[in-house]
Amino acid sequence: MEKQDKGRRRVYLAAPFFTEEEVANIERAEAALAGRGLDVFSPMRHGAQALPGTTQWAYELFETDRSAIDGSDLVVALYYGSNGDTGTAWECGYAAAKGIPVVLVHMNRDGDSNLMMHCGCTTNIGFADLASFDFDALPVYEYEGKMF
Repeated sequence: MEKQDKGRRRVYLAAPFFTEEEVANIERAEAALAGRGLDVFSPMRHGAQALPGTTQWAYELFETDRSAIDGSDLVVALYYGSNGDTGTAWECGYAAAKGIPVVLVHMNRDGDSNLMMHCGCTTNIGFADLASFDFDALPVYEYEGKMF
């Protein structure tokens, strides 16, 4: 996924998709982001040609996702607090290290957050905020909930 200089901003949607609830949340996020005019790359929609569970399969998925992050203008990550996914955490850290802004979407506002996640990302919002968040200006909102 190559970055675009003009037109729609490219968003990498980082999120776990192991449960029905997580899949439903990704689908809602995809729709919300696309509805805002953003070009969304969702790893849930991209597979590998190698046999699932093999080393080749793992490397294909890793390279596809890493390349997609490299080609993104920003990362939007669905974050479930202390029950968060290590893959999502890696994607956020990688993007931050590359200078790609990360919008951390706290899926449970009454939950908790690891300080490496909420401090390491560009801004912190709730899921409902996807409908109105300014993805061009990227205002910074500090996390104010329970943390560890």
